[in-house]
Amino acid sequence: MALSSSFLISGCVDDVAAAKPGKAALQSANVESIVLGMGCFWGAEKRMAAIPGVLDVESGYANGEIAGTYDAVLAHERLLQWGKTRQRNHAEVVKVSFDTTRVDLEKVLIQFWENHDPTQGDRQGNDVGTNYRSAIYTSNDTQAAIARKTRDAYQSALSAQKRGSITTEIAPLKAYFTAEEYHQDYLEKNPNGYCGLGGTGVRYPQAGVSAASQPVAAKAPRLDGKSLDFQRQLVVFEAEDCAYCKKFKADVLDHWKSPVAVVRTMSSEAPAGWTLEKALFATPTIVLFEKGREISRYTGYNGETPRFWKWLGFHLLTPAQQKIAFEQGTERPGTGSHLDEKRPGTFVDPISGAPLFRSDAKFDSGTGWPSFFNPLPGALSLHEDNSHGMRRVEVRSASSGIHLGHVFDDGPPPTGKRYCINGNVLKFVPDAAK
Repeated sequence: MALSSSFLISGCVDDVAAAKPGKAALQSANVESIVLGMGCFWGAEKRMAAIPGVLDVESGYANGEIAGTYDAVLAHERLLQWGKTRQRNHAEVVKVSFDTTRVDLEKVLIQFWENHDPTQGDRQGNDVGTNYRSAIYTSNDTQAAIARKTRDAYQSALSAQKRGSITTEIAPLKAYFTAEEYHQDYLEKNPNGYCGLGGTGVRYPQAGVSAASQPVAAKAPRLDGKSLDFQRQLVVFEAEDCAYCKKFKADVLDHWKSPVAVVRTMSSEAPAGWTLEKALFATPTIVLFEKGREISRYTGYNGETPRFWKWLGFHLLTPAQQKIAFEQGTERPGTGSHLDEKRPGTFVDPISGAPLFRSDAKFDSGTGWPSFFNPLPGALSLHEDNSHGMRRVEVRSASSGIHLGHVFDDGPPPTGKRYCINGNVLKFVPDAAK
């Protein structure tokens, strides 16, 4: 199921309700509460707190048959996945308290339906498990009736847009536990934290408007597949207000030198004429297309740059190169590439394209591996290596983290260093002819 890009998982930087009221204010006759499961409660808390008239949103656990703690919920979900228990797990929920003189329950539930995807069953975005189920837990028959009424109305809007069936559980609240303090107001304390919240892009139906005419969130224009590299193309699917999309741009895209073409889009659809294997459910999602078809995707960048490059490297490198790059392998002496390369140019990382060595720093060491006496500034990282009963200094590419070789203190002047590098994990780019 495709998602409107403006509703994909993002950093959730909406404005939140200002100060929370004291507990006494929450005891007023005009205050009502309802418990809602929308996936990860961090994003749910912030989205629901932004509703005018909402007084307090508290993260918690509800309607399970176990202890009400974060560790207990995670541990129990693992047991369920392994088939070792049949006890029901809690859902991650938010308890929403609101002033009925300012906002009614129907309006609160409209925001509930629009701000997550209620058709996904036991998942929400990146989060998979019964603890992430969509749910409305009610405290009386009136709440239950309004919940069912709004569910049916939203289903009509979803069906008109050829979306799936709502899986939201509507049931009386039987058990509720307040979550640990560090979960409360999490995205206020951690503005770039994971939100884990996305909607379908389908709006709740407006009164008096036919289902076919109901407004749908505006979609960003699709990329044109004809304008992209048909043989191999990376597409970065982003969303508005997505903190990790911005981080991926800053960490990776702003320094892009990889041989693979890359393009960004706010659309959640494949480029026109191309094919995604399945719908997107999080941003950023980086999809590798070959000949117009998705062959792999990387979902949910969180700052682990080497992990991203390793994912891409497994699609760019041969098995022999992968063994060197990711398993600290070594090519046999005299068998690697670039031993006799003497042209003016630059040796670069084969995945990231980042420059590593200039050819004028290369020398014949007689070892059977390409050797250099000086790297380019900032190109490498050095690491202690005690493998194979030896004490050595490993050399990795600073950009992608791949293993390149080792450095020794028996090189020529002026540095006295010998960077002994596996030629098969180098790419040579000759200088442009003048």
